[in-house]
Amino acid sequence: MPRDALVYSSAVDPAGPWVAALQAELPDLDIRVAAPDGTVAGDPAEVRYVLGWSPPAGFFARFPNLALVINLGAGVDALVARRDLPAVPVTRLSDPQMARMMAAYVLFAVLRHARDIPQFEIAQRARRWAHVHPRQPEEIRVAILGLGELGGCAAGELVRQGFDVRGWSRTPRSLPGVACAHGLDTLDGVLAEADILVAMLPLTAETRGLLDAARLARLPRGAAFINVARGAVVDEPALVAALRSGQIGAATLDVVAQEPLPQDSPLWDMPGVLITPHLASMAIPRSAAAQIAENIRRIRAGAAVLNAVNLARGY
Repeated sequence: MPRDALVYSSAVDPAGPWVAALQAELPDLDIRVAAPDGTVAGDPAEVRYVLGWSPPAGFFARFPNLALVINLGAGVDALVARRDLPAVPVTRLSDPQMARMMAAYVLFAVLRHARDIPQFEIAQRARRWAHVHPRQPEEIRVAILGLGELGGCAAGELVRQGFDVRGWSRTPRSLPGVACAHGLDTLDGVLAEADILVAMLPLTAETRGLLDAARLARLPRGAAFINVARGAVVDEPALVAALRSGQIGAATLDVVAQEPLPQDSPLWDMPGVLITPHLASMAIPRSAAAQIAENIRRIRAGAAVLNAVNLARGY
């Protein structure tokens, strides 16, 4: 009987914690770690599973008996356009710890803008003692674009903090305490009432460039923008222009169009802009390993996997 092997491939997450967590769940699983160039030791015919994040081009085509691809994260946009991906189930990680981590980051970012912290940062650099009277959370309208697992969790946290929370999604959603809208024809209305806009949409053909100059202009002047989705959801030159004009007063960006952000990007030096290196939410090996192991067991048993991705839809 051929060996049952999993290949781990990521240039971002260290392999060690994932190997240890998976071996604790499936001691019989042969786990191999891909080199940065995508090479893998051993017989490629023995590889049935890949756990990875953006492997090199042509990577998946090396494994003739591949039966499952586990995306090392929630967003699968990097897989959609690949030509080397065979017709096998693709799953995303659906880890409660990831949702909590994302909700915490979104809460931090919303509070940063709600409490006018960017203004204090600017004043500090100018050695100026500045006072801005705090606003109450219920006075601040926060709109979340994308009400999936992560967006819904973040929205719930903001509701608990007392903010006036609105949400927008492609299809109808109902969340306690959140004024939900859906469909493209309602988007402009949601934007027009957003003091703080939070992008949490998956990157698809429909959402790429969704927040263009015209839609950014729909925001109330001086609104804050938070992006924890994908950089390409927003037209970045339009965002820079909106920040320069004051149409957008400040921003917290965990994602940008090109990562790492190029050294010559104007975003680095823009007042009121905070940039973090795509870490708002990351998979935690010890909590995600059980889900991965369950799907491997399902593949072995010929059963349907959990958290399957529709690549044609993009999520």
